[in-house]
Amino acid sequence: MTKRKRLLLICSLLLAVCAAAAVLLLCGKSRSGLQMYSFNRKLKPVETDDFCRTTYEIFPWSFCDSDGDGTGDLKGIISKLDYIQDLGFDQIWITPVHPSPSYHKYDVTDYYSIDPAFGTLEDYEKLLSECHKRGIRVLMDLVLNHTAVDHEWFRKASDYLHELPPDWGPDPSYCKYFSYYNFSRQPQDKYAPVEDTNWYYEAQFWSGMPDLNLDSDDVRSEITDIVKFWLDKGVDGFRLDATTSYHTGNAPANTQFLRWFCDLCRSIKQDCYIVGEAWTDRNNIAELYSSGIDSLFNFPFSGNEGYVRNAVSGFLKASDLVRAMEYSEEAFEAKNPDFTDAPFYTNHDMARSAGYYAVDEGPVTKMSYAVSLLMRGCSFMYYGEEIGMKGSGKDENKRAPMYWSDDAKAKGMCSGPPDMDEVTMKFPSLNDQIKDDSSLYNWFRQVIRVRRAFPSIARGETEGTELSTDSAAVLFRRNTEYGDVLIAMNFGEEQCSIDLSSLGISTELAAVLNTSEEKITKEKDLLTLPSCSIAVLTVGQK
Repeated sequence: MTKRKRLLLICSLLLAVCAAAAVLLLCGKSRSGLQMYSFNRKLKPVETDDFCRTTYEIFPWSFCDSDGDGTGDLKGIISKLDYIQDLGFDQIWITPVHPSPSYHKYDVTDYYSIDPAFGTLEDYEKLLSECHKRGIRVLMDLVLNHTAVDHEWFRKASDYLHELPPDWGPDPSYCKYFSYYNFSRQPQDKYAPVEDTNWYYEAQFWSGMPDLNLDSDDVRSEITDIVKFWLDKGVDGFRLDATTSYHTGNAPANTQFLRWFCDLCRSIKQDCYIVGEAWTDRNNIAELYSSGIDSLFNFPFSGNEGYVRNAVSGFLKASDLVRAMEYSEEAFEAKNPDFTDAPFYTNHDMARSAGYYAVDEGPVTKMSYAVSLLMRGCSFMYYGEEIGMKGSGKDENKRAPMYWSDDAKAKGMCSGPPDMDEVTMKFPSLNDQIKDDSSLYNWFRQVIRVRRAFPSIARGETEGTELSTDSAAVLFRRNTEYGDVLIAMNFGEEQCSIDLSSLGISTELAAVLNTSEEKITKEKDLLTLPSCSIAVLTVGQK
C-alpha cells in the first residue's frame, strides 16, 4: 500500500469514527459527564388515571405565533404539543381564550367564543383533539368573579339603569341583568360609578371588571350552560380565577359557591378536574378545601418569599421545608380527604424564578423548580421556566414571549404584550439549550422523567426524617400502592453524606439528578450527595 493510500485510509477511518460519534450523540447514547443521563436512561413513565398530573401553563398571547402577526395563537400552541409532550407534561392549563378587550383576557365579553386574536372555535376544538391524541388533558381558565364592562349582561343592566327614573326602584323582572351584578345607590369601597346615573357597581379589581352576583339564580343558570358547553366540547377541567374574591370578605360564602360549582361540574362530567386560585395562607386554603374542590394552588410554597425559595437559598433549614409540606398536607386532608395538592413555583402573576438568584449560574434555579415538581399532587409549571426566562416588575414583563430563539424574527416568536419593557434573558434560548446537556431545559426533562417514573412521588404522604447532617440536606419518604420511595436533597454548596442505617430498611439508588459532573453514590447505607443534587431511592424491608 502506498503512502498516499495509507493516508487516505487513515483519514477515512477518522471520518468514520467522527460520524459514528455524531450519530451516537444525536441518538442520545453519548451524553456529557452528567451521571443522570446514563443512570436514568431506563426510567419510563408509569401511566396512571388520576388527577396527579404534570401541568404546563400557557399564556397564549406570548407562547407561539403561527401566522406572523406577533401574537401567539391556538394554532401556535398546537404546533408545540410535541415539544410539551417530549418535556413530559400530560396536562396543559391555558389562560383565558375568550373574547376580551385586554391582551390577558381576564375580562370576558363572551363565554362561548374564542378571541379572534387567538383563532376560532374550530381551532380550539382541534387543539382539544390533538391534545387528547397525545394523552394531554386540557384545563380551561374560567373567570367567574367578574366579566368585562363590554359583556352583554353588563351593557343591558347599565342600559336599564340609564332608562330608570331617579326616584324609581329597580325591577329585576323587567331587566333580569340588574341582578347579575352588585349595584348600589351608595358609593362604597371598590365600587365604580355607572356613568351618568346615581348608581354604583362592585368592581374589586378595577372598573373594567364588574363583579358578578354569584348568589343570583339567573347567574348560576348561565354558569351551568357555560360549563356544559365546554365540557361537551371535550375540556377536561377548569382553573378557577380569584376564588377568594367571589364574595369579598366572606370566606363561608366562597366555600359555598365552590361546593355548588364542583357539584355542578361532576354532575355533567364525573372526572372533571377543578383547581382554584386562592392567593392566601395555608389555613384559608384549607377552609376552601371543605368545599370538596379537587385542588387549590399551594401559594405558600411559591414565589420569591415562599418556602421553596427560602429553603433553597438557605434562609430556612431544609427540614423546615419538609415540615411545611407535612403541615399543609395534614391541614388540607383534614378538610377534604380526597384533596389533590397543586404545587407550583411561579405563574403569570409572579416574577420569574431565574431572577430570584442574582449570582446563580443554574444549579440553584434548577433545584428550586425540582423541589416544586417533586412535591405531592398535581404539579404546575409556567411556560419558559424550563429555560430560565426572566421577567419582573409590571405584569407585562412577567408574560414575555417564549424564548424559542434569540432571533426575534424566527418562526413562532411573539412580540409580547403591549407596553412590555425590554426583558434581557439570563440563560440561552431553547434552540441553544436543547444542544447543551447541562442546560436547564435538559434538567427539567430529567426531573419530570423521574417524577413520572415513580408515581409515589406525586401521590404519597410526605414523611420527613431527621438528619444529623447540616441544615442544607433533607430526606423524606412517600409510600403508596405503587411503592415506597425516599427522596434526598442537598441544597448546600458542599458535598454531604447521609447515613441511612438508622432507618432499618433496605434501599436502592433508583434515580439521580445532578447539576454538576460530581456523582451521587451509595455505599451500603451511606448516601453521598454533591452540592445541589437529588437522589430517589426505592425502599424494601431488611
